[in-house]
Amino acid sequence: MTQRFEGKVAFITGAARGQGRAEAVRLAEEGADIIGVDICEPLPTVTYPGASADDLAETERLVRALGRRIVASQVDTRDMDALQAAVDRGVAELGRLDVVCANAGICTYGKLWELTEEQFRTVIDVNVVGTWHTLKAVAPIMIRQGTGGCIIVTSSIGGIRGVPWLGHYVASKHAISGMAKTLANELGEYDIRVMIIVPNAVNTEMGTDPTLFPRVEAEPMLGAIFANVLPATLTEPETVAAAVAFIASDDGKNMTGSEVVMDLGKLAR
Repeated sequence: MTQRFEGKVAFITGAARGQGRAEAVRLAEEGADIIGVDICEPLPTVTYPGASADDLAETERLVRALGRRIVASQVDTRDMDALQAAVDRGVAELGRLDVVCANAGICTYGKLWELTEEQFRTVIDVNVVGTWHTLKAVAPIMIRQGTGGCIIVTSSIGGIRGVPWLGHYVASKHAISGMAKTLANELGEYDIRVMIIVPNAVNTEMGTDPTLFPRVEAEPMLGAIFANVLPATLTEPETVAAAVAFIASDDGKNMTGSEVVMDLGKLAR
């Protein structure tokens, strides 16, 4: 495989499994060393299983099997001090920071007026505050380093349009898309690009939450979540990771402040 990230270091949140693990493995395959964090514990109101310490250890094993280094930590992105310490430790050990994948996020379901306060705040805190903490932790390091780089935030089609039963998630993804576009303007002078990846439902624990499908049967409007133009229902994490590798590499050097949509044609409807 082409070594587009030889000598570079990538920081990935939500690295224990799913899209985060796929991104860690893909970037390592192309030569990057990895800094990875994940909370590795269940979160309140979330109905699908949370990532575990064993999941994060498996990501470490997969990266090292490719001959790359990895510095992994169990960190809640809502904890700014712990997140900053993990980033600083990784940069100190691996020597630099070139690519950031702000991937950590959660989802729960409910009609907007029926969501509990805890549901709403947990999604906003993890998806918005956690992403802001990630951007806040890495931007000064990349500016001081003076060699440019690329930051990619994971949004969703819910960051572009309204989706039933996902009002709090939609609000969070609109927010992080807005932050990314703003940061692209602020970091452009330092040759640091900021991009937004926009998948539809991904074949992960979150994207295949077993509690959702009985609701789809009971609430026909929920079928909009899975109504695609192309015949597939879900996007694979490795497909998202391949797009991330393209965006973050020199092949994507003219891209900043915009969205790369991989939605199986959902937004074409």
